[in-house]
Amino acid sequence: MIFRGCRAVSFMMKTIKEVSLAPVEVRGMKLLDREKFLRNVAVPILKVTEENLSKVTQCCRPFFLKLENFKPVQDIVNETYKKCIHLNPEKISNWTDITDDVRTSLSKHGVDENNFSIKEVQLCYENWRYETIFKAVLPENEEGVSGFSQIGHIIHLNLRDHLLDYRLLIGQVLLDKVKTCRTVVNKSNVIDNTYRNFSMEVLAGEEDFIVTVKENRCNFKFDFSKVYWNPRLCKEHERILSYLEKGDTLFDVFAGVGPFSIPAAKRNCTVFANDLNPDSYNWLNHNAKYNKVDMFRFKSYNLDGKDFIHTIFKEHIIASCSSEDKRSKIHVTMNLPALAMDFVKYFKGLIDDVNLFSKFDIEIIVYVYCFVIEGENAVTILNNSMGCDMTDYVVEVFDVRNVSPKKEMMRVTFKLTKDVLFDVKDSVNEPPAKKLCVEPEKTEMCVTKN
Repeated sequence: MIFRGCRAVSFMMKTIKEVSLAPVEVRGMKLLDREKFLRNVAVPILKVTEENLSKVTQCCRPFFLKLENFKPVQDIVNETYKKCIHLNPEKISNWTDITDDVRTSLSKHGVDENNFSIKEVQLCYENWRYETIFKAVLPENEEGVSGFSQIGHIIHLNLRDHLLDYRLLIGQVLLDKVKTCRTVVNKSNVIDNTYRNFSMEVLAGEEDFIVTVKENRCNFKFDFSKVYWNPRLCKEHERILSYLEKGDTLFDVFAGVGPFSIPAAKRNCTVFANDLNPDSYNWLNHNAKYNKVDMFRFKSYNLDGKDFIHTIFKEHIIASCSSEDKRSKIHVTMNLPALAMDFVKYFKGLIDDVNLFSKFDIEIIVYVYCFVIEGENAVTILNNSMGCDMTDYVVEVFDVRNVSPKKEMMRVTFKLTKDVLFDVKDSVNEPPAKKLCVEPEKTEMCVTKN
């Protein structure tokens, strides 16, 4: 490894030291007691002069004792040496633990074994990261706090049953350690499939659920306790938005607070956004105004998904067929993975005016999301929901995110053709626009154009 100010040297230690800097005797703690995290640790130090400090630190940086609220380089009261460098005792316990070539390099900067000594350092709660604290406190040989979501100032947890007894400690530690956090909550039951929100228990901090988050150059404000928001979907929102072009039309069947709809409208698309949850609908409109969306391009609705498809979407298709104007490409997003597949059937036979069949010349792309359990197939779910074989019109099957070890959130993208909309069988001989080449163990299907 090469470090500026030192020649090329190896920093491999001769032995791995069995020293742990973790807190001790706190296993099983359920209510946070910060005083019990105090411990004294024997820490190796190098005493150096101010003149050669910069050159020595460049050589020793890989060995620094790196802890929160702790400076590896500190002042000392000494007639000869003014600074001391604290080294990590998990890597070094004596001078000879450092390889010969490194020691040779240090000696050129006036540092030898006489500069090396051991100093007792008191560590406390403030010195450890939350990961280290959880590892020291929570049950061994059990899954710990594997991760969390942060939405504005709120940290959102989904704790496993074996961690519930520790939830107040977990909440307080996160509140202490994550600087941007003011509230920690734990999901206390499954997501309500009607409004996509859930009951929450406040573990630590303020009972303030109004948050503001930024995504895709838009700001979204909402009450996290009453609407659905998942920060893990940011890339998926961005991905779908990249498919939209200026002048396209978006129908967002389950719009939520607008992560698809608002950026699409800002990109000069015509947007029809819908959500059944009245709170989502209100925040959707708030965010449209907050982001200065052109309201001429943006229409919002508080309808059931079925009613939205049977009225707003249907009326637009009929009007487009009857119009002589250039027909824009239509995108339909259906991000309600627990239920969205139950709504795709409402597209089948939606248009019953056979006189419009020959006038239909609209490209419609549907992005429908679903949960797929191990052993299931997303396209099969689509076919069963539609009541017909849609395989030839599937453009892409994409693995959006892992929900649990045996459950994935998937997106099926398909073309909504006029034979489906008019429910006319064997009337159209045109080939499908795209076919699939499925390759196992890939999150995205191979798409071959005709």
